[in-house]
Amino acid sequence: MSEIAFFDVLRQGLWISVVISAPMLGAALVAGLSVGLVQALTSVQEMTLTFVPKIIAMLVVFWVSMSFMSAMLVEFFQAGILPLVVGR
Repeated sequence: MSEIAFFDVLRQGLWISVVISAPMLGAALVAGLSVGLVQALTSVQEMTLTFVPKIIAMLVVFWVSMSFMSAMLVEFFQAGILPLVVGR
């Protein structure tokens, strides 16, 4: 495998990891900001109050987007990794 092909596959893999993780990170960001805003308005400073909604939001988004994530990983593996393995 040439150096250019290696770095191209590495770049594609990193981009897919960013795209796959973006929905869950976005959900955690929105949940954290909304709970932080509620905590600032009510002066309730409980640590578990920020943790539990973030986990629940991330689990819901993961469950909803699981097929999208799996399809992207399978497509990357079939189009990007398998031709490199078979080509040897």
